[in-house]
Amino acid sequence: MRLIKITNFNRQQFPQGNDFGKQIMGRLLIKWLCLTGAVLFAAYVLDGIYVKDFFSAFFTAAVLGILNMFFRPVLFILTLPINVMTLGFFTFVINALMLKMASGLISGFTVTGFWTAIFGALLISIANWVLTAMIQENRMYEDSRPQPQRPEQDDDTIDLDKFDDKWE
Repeated sequence: MRLIKITNFNRQQFPQGNDFGKQIMGRLLIKWLCLTGAVLFAAYVLDGIYVKDFFSAFFTAAVLGILNMFFRPVLFILTLPINVMTLGFFTFVINALMLKMASGLISGFTVTGFWTAIFGALLISIANWVLTAMIQENRMYEDSRPQPQRPEQDDDTIDLDKFDDKWE
């Protein structure tokens, strides 16, 4: 005979303290520093990209993040037919446009030429992806709820937990 153990948990049992905000801010800072390193790497590799100092790259990374958050989705939707016809390669042009826009906003960051912007956007994307993948331990979308302490079970027990009307 199998026993079925049903446990009902509410989110109020798991208080979300100030650690959650610190965790998000820490990850944001890490991603920002990774993008800064990617911008510095692209400036080192390509002749047409010039970065005055670390703070210029730091502010460039912030501007790129803001531009990619607000303008890139709009441009992507507006150019969706062209993007579909080119099998997604027009995305490189959108990324290059974001890089040129950032160079127009930051005085210590310069991108000269269309192809330099294309290759720079490609290098920044790859370097940022590699750096983020190397240092990121866990993702934001993982279940970070604390798991309740469960007593030792027999082999004949099935545990069902309910978190906010969702069985797990």
